Amino acid sequence: MRVTTTAARLTPPPPLAPSDALFLDVDGTLLDLAPTPADVRVDAELSGLLPGLHRALDGACALVTGRALSNLDGLFPGLILPAAGQHGCERRDAQGTLHLHAPDRGTLARLRALFADFATRHEGLLLEDKGATLALHYRLAPQLAAEVRQTMESALADEPGAALCLQPGKMLIEIRPEKRDKGAAIRDFMGEMPFAGRRPVFVGDDHGDEHGFAVVQRLRGYGVKVGPGRTRAQHRLSDVAAVRQWLAALRAAPTPNREDPR
Repeated sequence: MRVTTTAARLTPPPPLAPSDALFLDVDGTLLDLAPTPADVRVDAELSGLLPGLHRALDGACALVTGRALSNLDGLFPGLILPAAGQHGCERRDAQGTLHLHAPDRGTLARLRALFADFATRHEGLLLEDKGATLALHYRLAPQLAAEVRQTMESALADEPGAALCLQPGKMLIEIRPEKRDKGAAIRDFMGEMPFAGRRPVFVGDDHGDEHGFAVVQRLRGYGVKVGPGRTRAQHRLSDVAAVRQWLAALRAAPTPNREDPR
């Protein structure tokens, strides 16, 4: 994916408006990254922030993550928000309906076995099987980055017609369906209530979030890149703490009296 915006041109985002539609990545955006996905912990501040945002936006707030929805819900017990998991392979709309886009089971099983064997033979690698996507994490073995990419590229080359692609991330590479990414998930949300007709805003930190930035900007919204690096987003926030501070301003702002749309 080509990106052209430089860090020098990026400014902090404007204040969120109650009429916006907000889409949030999780790891690296709302939560600091950890050595493995299982090491991430949700603090009380975030547990209180998300329900407040959902209320302030009349429900037009969704999480858009590479995690599986079951894993995401485990991070936030008791809080069931609209959400897209596995880069849009699974999506829970505002009514709670699940929309699934799974690749061929046989293809995925062959790749799973190959990557599991590869990870077993290389100390520090972690295979994360999310159900519809597979990720190889090398955060604990960064010297293996090139070998991980080569192995995954070769595996895909042996599966012609599988309609799968590589999705690089921070210290990981993932295999996902070609037509499902975070941008596709946001586009689906924007065709439904309560998101339809609002200005979309997407906040993310990683390579996979660039698809989301492209979509919200085509829909006359804006993207917010978290941390350093080249991006197509129009705005930048420095880190997770800055994201939370920016989000908290909307939750704290007084809102006019409105009838409950439900």
